[in-house]
Amino acid sequence: MAKVVPLHDAHKELGASFGEFAGWRAPIDYGSVLEEHLAVRTSVGFFDLSHMGRLLVRGSDASSLLDYLVPRSISSEPGWMIGPTAFLNEDAGFKDDVMLYKFSDNEWMVVPNAINIEKDYNWISSNASSKRLSVNVEDKTLEWVLFAVQGPKAIEFMKLLGVPGSVLELKLLQFHRDVKLENVNTTAILISRSGWTGEDGFEIIASVSDGEKILRKASELIEKVGGKLCGLAARDSLRMEVGFVLYGHEINESINPVEARYWWVYQPGPKSECVGCRALRDAIRRGASKVRVGLRLGRKDRIVPRQGDEVYVEDVYVGYVTSGAYSPVLKRSIAQAYLKSNYALMGFTVWIVRRGKRYKAKVVDFPLVMPTSKPPT
Repeated sequence: MAKVVPLHDAHKELGASFGEFAGWRAPIDYGSVLEEHLAVRTSVGFFDLSHMGRLLVRGSDASSLLDYLVPRSISSEPGWMIGPTAFLNEDAGFKDDVMLYKFSDNEWMVVPNAINIEKDYNWISSNASSKRLSVNVEDKTLEWVLFAVQGPKAIEFMKLLGVPGSVLELKLLQFHRDVKLENVNTTAILISRSGWTGEDGFEIIASVSDGEKILRKASELIEKVGGKLCGLAARDSLRMEVGFVLYGHEINESINPVEARYWWVYQPGPKSECVGCRALRDAIRRGASKVRVGLRLGRKDRIVPRQGDEVYVEDVYVGYVTSGAYSPVLKRSIAQAYLKSNYALMGFTVWIVRRGKRYKAKVVDFPLVMPTSKPPT
């Protein structure tokens, strides 16, 4: 049985349509995926992403453990996000891609993908236990909600919520804790700044009760700046336009960061002491036999490629589709795929086989659509 996002009933009252995503019953749209998608590219969208995890990692060894579990440096001052980075297996395959929030040396928050919350909880806990480290893991996923405000008018909308000016001046991957939202008469646990639709934006984490107040106030104010409440369908098409990955599609335990071209999750010269680092160094030296690319179909093609569709060059099998979507900006279908590296040539023509029919596509690089805004660095 699917889990239910904490604010399900409030979303239902506000007109959301629901579906199952990664084992969660969550808002898929508010009436028009097309309008929601374009609102994010031109004004602002408000998303409930509470299906994603919130894991608190506390203890005197919290920093040491997380440093061992991810293939990049996590040394930073409190108030910064680390990532995206990844938990890798010993073969450098993705156990998950995650964001880390540093509250202090002894307290972190890990944000895993929805499908991997339990797996990541157990992964952190088991490594702490095996290394006899002083670490406690607490799952706050059902106690805290997670919103995302995305788009070129994100700041304008946050002002309507009464967010302080100091928070609006956050740089990319910074966050503030205990933020008063004056016009909602409530306090967020934290507000961070990032842009995971490719656009400028913020995340708001709050208790369930405070989150419901924020959601209802957002529904009253969002159209004042030409924005929309948005569901997960628009989030998927937005991430496809900029070439972001989704666990279970573009990445999994048999795909490594080199094949995925997911450079952000590690740094050149990966650390010697971390899970998967040795295998990752080997993968870097070896190169990739297959690589992740974008595919762009013709405007007249009325199909959306789906995971598992085969890709050919003439009559030669060269790869497979991992995700597909309709791009409202490009007005055509797009896809992500893994191609044999000797065929992953930008501008190259390939054929996608969908239900026995062949559709021409062009190999393109990411992003397929340039965002209209970006957070300050």
